[in-house]
Amino acid sequence: MATIDYDYKIDVIKDKIIQLDAKNIILQFPEGLKVDAINVSNELQEVLPDVNVLIDADPCFGACDLADNKVNKHIDLVVHFAHTPLPIKTDCPVLFIEAHSSADIVAPINDALSSLDETVKTIGLVTTTQHIHKLDDMISLIEEQGFSVKLDNGKGTSTGQVLGCNFTSIKNLDVDVILYVGSGDFHALGVKLFTKKPVILADPFKGESRDIEEFYDKIIRVRFARITKAKSAKSYGIIISSKKGQLRFDLALELKKLIEEHGFEAQILNMDYIAPDRLLPFDLDAFVMTACPRIAIDDSAMYKKPVLTPDELEIVLGMRDWDDYQMDEIIIHDEQT
Repeated sequence: MATIDYDYKIDVIKDKIIQLDAKNIILQFPEGLKVDAINVSNELQEVLPDVNVLIDADPCFGACDLADNKVNKHIDLVVHFAHTPLPIKTDCPVLFIEAHSSADIVAPINDALSSLDETVKTIGLVTTTQHIHKLDDMISLIEEQGFSVKLDNGKGTSTGQVLGCNFTSIKNLDVDVILYVGSGDFHALGVKLFTKKPVILADPFKGESRDIEEFYDKIIRVRFARITKAKSAKSYGIIISSKKGQLRFDLALELKKLIEEHGFEAQILNMDYIAPDRLLPFDLDAFVMTACPRIAIDDSAMYKKPVLTPDELEIVLGMRDWDDYQMDEIIIHDEQT
């Protein structure tokens, strides 16, 4: 398999550092790109030897999780890779570098299209930040094979883009099938949950496609089991995150009131980094996650007690039908502090 390179735009970063006369900068990478952090740092220090370059070694979960408040305000610029900005106020300037991938999209898209039957006429197209620079090429590939392509721009996302917590770009697409170009099943799962349409994942890193129906069925069974177990809970911990892009304080207060109205105990727990061992000291029967929606789904097996999304809590409390199950989202409309 060919090596996948990312465009880290060293010249763009250099120009921004000079523009701001920044002396101390911090580089922030998602987990999958941290292996390139040393090389990027070295390249910057070669062209700007008087600038102090730090690498943020903490986990990074997206544009909701910026390093702008770290190192006690000694930082003049955060360079944040692989995500697009959210409308969030920051403590210092943040430069977003999308880190576009060089991975080939042709083979996985052709593989996906070859799996479709003759009844499919219209295809909804979505992708992620790493591949969105090839969106026009994706459209051409699909249309050349006789399909009609539909796209939409969501709330806080660009045309054809989905985030792990924002699926608004696919909710109004009237199509036969949705094609997700990207890696990992979580984004495709969210598309499936919100649209209930067939979803094909075209993976540029593996060079092939796959139907996510089997993965979807597996996750739905797991979520049903967690919800069923939580129905015996008498006490809940409502988890909020101090990360600016994940903080839903008002929602946590509403959920606490809702749980108490149903006769159960509720405590609000504030965390920055959320992990199973950090919940062990609290004698509570179940937890509700108002931080990153992926935690309850992706990390479900790591938690001994049920960790629910807000929508799943409504099912537990009898306020929402199982047939109306949806993925949790964080949609940021206005700039928040």
